[in-house]
Amino acid sequence: MSTTFFITGTDTEVGKTAVSCALLHAARAAGLTTAAVKPVAAGCDANGHNEDALALQAAMTLALPYAQVNPVALQPAIAPHIAAARAGCSLSADRLAGLCRGVMHSGADLVLVEGAGGWRVPLGPRETLADVAIVLGVDVIMVVAMRLGCINHALLTAEAIRADGLRLAGWVANTPGATMACHAENLDTLQHLLPAPLLGEVPFIAPFDAGIASQYIDLDKILTK
Repeated sequence: MSTTFFITGTDTEVGKTAVSCALLHAARAAGLTTAAVKPVAAGCDANGHNEDALALQAAMTLALPYAQVNPVALQPAIAPHIAAARAGCSLSADRLAGLCRGVMHSGADLVLVEGAGGWRVPLGPRETLADVAIVLGVDVIMVVAMRLGCINHALLTAEAIRADGLRLAGWVANTPGATMACHAENLDTLQHLLPAPLLGEVPFIAPFDAGIASQYIDLDKILTK
């Protein structure tokens, strides 16, 4: 079966999709086949398409239909469990994990499962998106937005991943906007305190180009055992 990683972030709007696309491009450059799935996305257009899911679909090598890349597409750009409630449906970690397994068994060498928001985004009153990763039993890659507060957010997220019994395989430092004050010092602190290797430091790229961003990613740290 494919090597699969769950992509989470330290918050929303940290660049999970940008980094996921960079990882997919890096894998393609290494000669690997790739696929990705965003099991639930809130913030879809009138056609039921989500911008992030479309970016993943374009970046991967396998030609999968949109409905398989983003099986649960919710229109309002709000918390998924609230959007689902407004749409009269419920979200289940088991069901979402089952939808992810379809992509995991698609034959790709590398599969990325991208979450929504951060690690503890609710699916309902008792489950969060973390439960999808737990059901799948896959390693996690964390995207850290290099901005004020990143150290606390990254350490808390890493602790939550470990507390849930999963392994943090690596993390990516992403700069989603202007370079933060004391960037180098913050990065050094994170490298010393996080219990996983830094897979890359992606600078601010405008307009964003996943091919360029992939040049800052070192896949060997997670794919070479």
